[in-house]
Amino acid sequence: MDAPRILLIRTSALGDIVHALPALTALRRHLPKARIAWVVEKAFAPLLESHADLDQVLTINTKGWRQRPLAAETWREMGRFMSELDGFGAEIALDLMGNYKGTLIAMLALCDRRIGISKRWRREPASAAWLTDTVPPNGRHAVNQALAVAGALGLPTEPADFGGDRLGSSSQLSDETEDCSVILHPGTGWANKTYPPERWGEVTRLIAKETGRDTWVSAGPGENRLADRVVSSSQGHAHCLDDPSLDDLVERLRHADLVLGGDTGPIHLAHALGVSVLSVMGPTDPERNGPYGAPERTVSQRLPCSFCHRRLDSVKACLLEIPPHLVASRAVELLRESMRSSSGTPRRRGEAGPAGSREAQARRAPWDTGP
Repeated sequence: MDAPRILLIRTSALGDIVHALPALTALRRHLPKARIAWVVEKAFAPLLESHADLDQVLTINTKGWRQRPLAAETWREMGRFMSELDGFGAEIALDLMGNYKGTLIAMLALCDRRIGISKRWRREPASAAWLTDTVPPNGRHAVNQALAVAGALGLPTEPADFGGDRLGSSSQLSDETEDCSVILHPGTGWANKTYPPERWGEVTRLIAKETGRDTWVSAGPGENRLADRVVSSSQGHAHCLDDPSLDDLVERLRHADLVLGGDTGPIHLAHALGVSVLSVMGPTDPERNGPYGAPERTVSQRLPCSFCHRRLDSVKACLLEIPPHLVASRAVELLRESMRSSSGTPRRRGEAGPAGSREAQARRAPWDTGP
């Protein structure tokens, strides 16, 4: 099949979408005549809408649909999605989610082949029954799992390429925009993945003391109070960013020297753009969910309860045992390294993220056995 119609299914969240990007890059490189579409939640569509490797982006709005199941607008949007899905005429669906939602969308596409990760490794194992083909993961990281699913189409094994230069729109930051060389995104999807804001404030104070650099704090929907608490505890060394659109956030991150946060989408996005990152992790495992190919870009404590991957309503010992001075010390190290790099020949952001460079290939941890 020289020109298959391939449907990628990874609807959310931001970090998970970023982890699926190398699968898209590999498909386009080795199947240049293929027609490729991606099903994604409306909130994250701007990241993909101008992507050169995609022929079509199919948007859904499941959160809105659940909130207004009987509204006329909901039925119109669902009808529009089904019409676009039918119009694309996918022959192969790649379920990169590992749950019933992903396999349901694959079923709705009426594909002859529905491919996903094998039952043992799925978030909802029983959903594997809805697939025609399952494959084992080629490494523990989420990126490797996505590449394994794409690899079922006969793609060769090779290093992951996030294609950071193809992310976001062509918008540029204005000359009047603040120089946000250090960006912190303190919010995460789970309460127990969120490092306490007062500790982040102390981290920003220590960074400023050592480097003279203040930190700019970004916030996603519903995270403004969290950002305000970081700023108020920073002794004047952290400042809130105006609420950026996703396109604006991409460009902010692309021009940063260091991006800090927990296990959160902006960290993975910055890493894909080739920017230096540092992630504070506790309930999720750096080997599976940390910045890909860069275990040294995480700070964590290996307690008996660490890496439980359970969503809880408050921060636990796995994060509380990490002191701010330890995070700040590593951040200062990385920031100075980034500044030294940019003072010589500037790196062209987004062309080859850390996971795709030869240096990163050489320093990968033993667990990272995938392409």
